[in-house]
Amino acid sequence: MEKDSVALVWFRRDLRDFDHAALSAALRSAGKVFCAFVFDTDLLAGLPKTDRRVDFIHRAVLELDAALRAKGGGLIVRHGRAVEEIPRLAAALDVASVHANRDHEPFARRRDAAVAQALAADGRRFADYKDQTIFERDEISTREGKPFSVFTPYARAWRARLTPLDLAEHDCTPKPGQLAFPGAVPPAPTLQEIGFAPTDLKIPCGMSGGERLCEDFLTRIDRYHATRDFPAVKGVSYLSPHLRFGTVSIRRLVALARERSLTPDGAGAAAWLSELIWREFYQMILWQRPDVVTHCFKREFDALAWDEAPELFAAWAEGRTGYPLVDAAQRQLLQTGWMHNRLRMISASFLTKDLGIDWRLGEAHFARWLLDYELASNNGGWQWAAGTGCDAQPWFRIFNPVTQSQKFDPQGKFIRRYVPELADVPDEFIHAPWKMPTPPAAYPAPIVDHAAARARTLARFGRLRAPV
Repeated sequence: MEKDSVALVWFRRDLRDFDHAALSAALRSAGKVFCAFVFDTDLLAGLPKTDRRVDFIHRAVLELDAALRAKGGGLIVRHGRAVEEIPRLAAALDVASVHANRDHEPFARRRDAAVAQALAADGRRFADYKDQTIFERDEISTREGKPFSVFTPYARAWRARLTPLDLAEHDCTPKPGQLAFPGAVPPAPTLQEIGFAPTDLKIPCGMSGGERLCEDFLTRIDRYHATRDFPAVKGVSYLSPHLRFGTVSIRRLVALARERSLTPDGAGAAAWLSELIWREFYQMILWQRPDVVTHCFKREFDALAWDEAPELFAAWAEGRTGYPLVDAAQRQLLQTGWMHNRLRMISASFLTKDLGIDWRLGEAHFARWLLDYELASNNGGWQWAAGTGCDAQPWFRIFNPVTQSQKFDPQGKFIRRYVPELADVPDEFIHAPWKMPTPPAAYPAPIVDHAAARARTLARFGRLRAPV
């Protein structure tokens, strides 16, 4: 490509102006670089008007626009179908190439293929780059060149392959006058102008919010391995929405985790690094097996006979199952758009193993409410909990909601925060209030008996004679 050519960088789930693979490549290869973001109506259609994710993205877009303007450019923000808006904008700006970072979700792959085809028909080039993970696609494979299906050997191979070059920052420093912005372009639309409204979003947003949360977590990371499973404790990073929308750099986070993991107090950082590798594992699975979106990873389990129980599903979704920690988890999700990771496992196990309801319904509920919703991780986590996915453990692992509650919220602090009906219940009954001489009238009795449900689940899976 000629140095004096014009390029367009299409921002998507990478809303930052630093360590950005596509932006860096465009700045290296083009004399003039425009930047754009599209509020894609193909993705926004059907979302509630107070969707917290749209609010988060909008705030991040405004901050990114301001950052690019400070460097002499700006963000061209469109509202419409990205498959139409990007080729149209490329033609209007007469760019030679469009640069974007890869997204491995099936919808994104179809969208990008359509954009690339439209650009090619107009004599323009589409270039995409690895950015949201350290390793992608089939970069981490078995010795036979096949995809891993179990996390532990994948993680071992991932760590063995990692080099400082994989964590090198992409230079996004523009030359004077290199970033461009059309003079007649209107400012970014408001939330209302794209059909949405402000929300009760509490998390710090944008690049600045990601930096704040990262710096805060670094003061606690050495204790992560000991605190991460307790929802009443400030133990996790809270960075997942920023990873989802790319307001932080995965390369920087992995570099920080790896560096801290090699110190004498590095157990917490090592545990967090493992979680970042889990994220990449599920991204790899989705790219290799896009069928997992609607099918079980272990395809023999597509034959499972799940229960049709809309009333039970509604009780689970609304946090009125009678199991306090499950209900607290569900209410946290509805009230904040986030759920603690340990609780995601407990909640998913309860829906699939205690209520016998298809994991796909639970996955869709999380997809509706989670601020950090990411298809690969959400799908992988749900199938892990349901026993149908990538897991070295057999399908007969079934979480007991009471013992999980006793172990991870021993004083019931988290329960009382989200289930105020139980605020005055003594500690000895907080995990099973139905055992009180006089159970609280405002709180429901358990909608299912765990022991009986466990037996039904074992029979449900056992009928398929699945390998263990």
